[in-house]
Amino acid sequence: MNIFLYFVAFLLDLIFKDVELWPHPVRFIGELLNKLELISRNQDKIPLRIAGIFSLIISCMVVGGVVFSLTSLPVLGVVLSLYFAYAGLSLGGLIEKGREVIDLCKKNNIDGARKKLSYLVSRETSNMDEKEILKTLSETLSENINDGFFAPFFYLLIGGPVFLWIYKTVSTMDSMWGYKNDRWRELGWAGAKMDDILGIIPARISFCCMFLFYFIKTRDTHFYKKVKLAIEDAKKMESPNAGWPMAACGIIFDCEMGGRAIYFGKTKIKPKIGGQKNWSVYDVEKLLDFLLWCGVFSCALLLSIRALL
Repeated sequence: MNIFLYFVAFLLDLIFKDVELWPHPVRFIGELLNKLELISRNQDKIPLRIAGIFSLIISCMVVGGVVFSLTSLPVLGVVLSLYFAYAGLSLGGLIEKGREVIDLCKKNNIDGARKKLSYLVSRETSNMDEKEILKTLSETLSENINDGFFAPFFYLLIGGPVFLWIYKTVSTMDSMWGYKNDRWRELGWAGAKMDDILGIIPARISFCCMFLFYFIKTRDTHFYKKVKLAIEDAKKMESPNAGWPMAACGIIFDCEMGGRAIYFGKTKIKPKIGGQKNWSVYDVEKLLDFLLWCGVFSCALLLSIRALL
């Protein structure tokens, strides 16, 4: 693929987002992982952690091999390369889903907002009030722009659709198996660790791009102080990567992230990062606009850097 096709894939994501009627590759990865889980749990000789490592290797080899074979086809391979690049990005879909939750909040449809938010997060949303909904939404938007755009776009630029979809395979395994509970702790260990490793560079790229875009947009005289505070906050998070884009957005918008969250009936207290304010509907709407245009800016910047290398 050339630089032009990367840009077209980005535009297709913004315009068409995730077309639900199409057979999205992530669904096939999910089915593959379900079969590997069944095989892993129906044997007694190999420990689940080792089975998880084998599952990670097998799934990456299968997905990478299929994508390589299809994108190597004469003529048709170019079209399929464009499709795999487009399907691997989800900036447009993330922004759209965030706006759906906000629209429900603006209509005072809190039950609808809770339900819509539950499709985006793994924590329990059934008893959230509007303040908790908005904070949770801001957190998942900030974190998932890295997982849904920066990381896949980074791997697309350095290795084409094959690298992108190997990353997406690892990310999908982490989202399906990466829970720290009795069922998944061992089987999902490999996927969770590899997702952390593959996310190290993109998470910090997202942090830098957010602050660079923010500075170009505002010329904030407290820019360096905010960057320093965000770096300190990012290091407080349990995840080695999630805290970077979250801290950037929390500091830029001077709104709080972290605190109490409920996962599978258990309360977890996360470090509080960002500013002191509670998120308002207006703040989250500004965050959505910021993430969208930051994505456009970052796409142009990263493509320019890639073209010069």
